[in-house]
Amino acid sequence: MKWALVIAFRKLTVTSVFMLTSCCIMLVFWELNCDWSLVTLPRPWMKNDRKVWKRCEQQNIWSTHTNSSKNVSDLITEVTGLMHCDWERNTTEQNRHRALLHSCCNASGGLFLAQTNTHIGQHLIFEAERKKKYTLNQELYNMLPQSVPWNKGNLGHCAVVGNGGILLNSSCGAEIDKADFIIRLNIPPMNYSSDIGTKTHLVTINPSQIINSFRALAYARMPFVSRVSEFGPASLVLPMFSFTACQDPSLRALYTLMEGSPKTQVLLNHPDYMYCLASKWKRLKKRLSSGFIYTSIALELCQQVHLYGFWPFPLDLSHKPLPNHYYDNVGPVKNVHAMPQEFQLLLQLHRQGALQLHVGPCAH
Repeated sequence: MKWALVIAFRKLTVTSVFMLTSCCIMLVFWELNCDWSLVTLPRPWMKNDRKVWKRCEQQNIWSTHTNSSKNVSDLITEVTGLMHCDWERNTTEQNRHRALLHSCCNASGGLFLAQTNTHIGQHLIFEAERKKKYTLNQELYNMLPQSVPWNKGNLGHCAVVGNGGILLNSSCGAEIDKADFIIRLNIPPMNYSSDIGTKTHLVTINPSQIINSFRALAYARMPFVSRVSEFGPASLVLPMFSFTACQDPSLRALYTLMEGSPKTQVLLNHPDYMYCLASKWKRLKKRLSSGFIYTSIALELCQQVHLYGFWPFPLDLSHKPLPNHYYDNVGPVKNVHAMPQEFQLLLQLHRQGALQLHVGPCAH
């Protein structure tokens, strides 16, 4: 009987050690794969957030689920309450997200196509059409920068400026212009300087804009050159290898700017980086918006990240009707992006102190 108990105890011990080891391996595997789309709200007992929770422990706006049964008006009321809480920068959270993004996607080394991360004859696989390839030729290779811009990160205080109607009459322009590095999305109109500022360092464009707003550059090209010139010395980013349909309009834009605005640096997103980033946020189940993509990029490359113009609701903080964009009321294309879910994740990052989300008027 005694020996039977000893043998049973040894088996139990071996089993326990095996299970514990397996759990540790799974945790390490999860961390290395950095599926940080599962980011969760901070809890009252987390030391890094204790000061925020002392002031705002009742502000439990979002559940960990992406869908909410609350109506828009109730959500806006609660978001307003959260924005009245004192925001506190959390360098621990910033560094954690920066490390996770660097390990899974590496914007500093692979965000843009460059001569250092490509070679002539390389088959570039389109981000969203993985069976389609583009063979990099000598001509396009020569147009690429020698190295990836901003490959050392450390861009300092960054502002990512969305185009939401919440920016209208916000008087945020002066505050935005104080940033060291300013990112704008989809070449927006710049004649709202008091609300959006005047400076730009990086601006994106959607190929659909080239097709719809500039007639695919098949006719007069100067309106396009003139529009891009509004952003001064800013670099322009083309998502040439997102879909095969993006290839031709992006090439036309590239050649047009080489002739009409040779000082404008044109950058091409690396499809491998974009695919990796989309994979890490696959929980959203829809295509990432430009704003969410460049927020992720800023989290890796910047020391501080401030967001403006991110607002998925048709009402402002006072529950008054709001245009979709600060410059027009054209609605978003349905079922393409998961805007409310993206905003939820941005709120979580705001509460963690990893970035600061600015909604409503800016204080002076």
